[in-house]
Amino acid sequence: MVNIYGVVKTVLRNTKRRMYRSQVKKVALEVGDGLSVNFKSNVNKNTTLGNNVTFNGVAIRGDGEVVIGDNFHSGPDILFLTRNHNYESTKIPYDETYIRKKIVIEDNVWIGARCIIAGGVTIGEGAIIQAGSVVIKDIPACGIAGGHPAKTFKYRDKDHYYKLKEEKKFH
Repeated sequence: MVNIYGVVKTVLRNTKRRMYRSQVKKVALEVGDGLSVNFKSNVNKNTTLGNNVTFNGVAIRGDGEVVIGDNFHSGPDILFLTRNHNYESTKIPYDETYIRKKIVIEDNVWIGARCIIAGGVTIGEGAIIQAGSVVIKDIPACGIAGGHPAKTFKYRDKDHYYKLKEEKKFH
């Protein structure tokens, strides 16, 4: 006997994923192959996505540039902030101008749930960002970082990482 509830639920989930993916592809500047958007995600027109990018609920706010490399994976509720008010002006608390800062996420990065990534940050290849972190400074390649502000507290086993990369063992 067919569980009609399960079939309908699967069809709706897949329809939503196609809709989310289509919206990201329509807005982003460039999108590589293998984009997967499992939950509602918003990008800006200055977003470039590599191959095999998976969003599980990403919001890119502002109109600054965002570059995300290959094999990126996000947890839910990730916030990228690419634009801020100019508070060093002639008005208080800020004036009408904006300061835009680029965000670069290199290849093979995993960002955990509910992280905030500030403008002007580069997250190095193979890095992992712990859930709930606020990244305001660069994270080095293979760094594992967390906290508020996020700090690198450990590194991946680089020999193992580069061996897997060479063997093209990507998720």
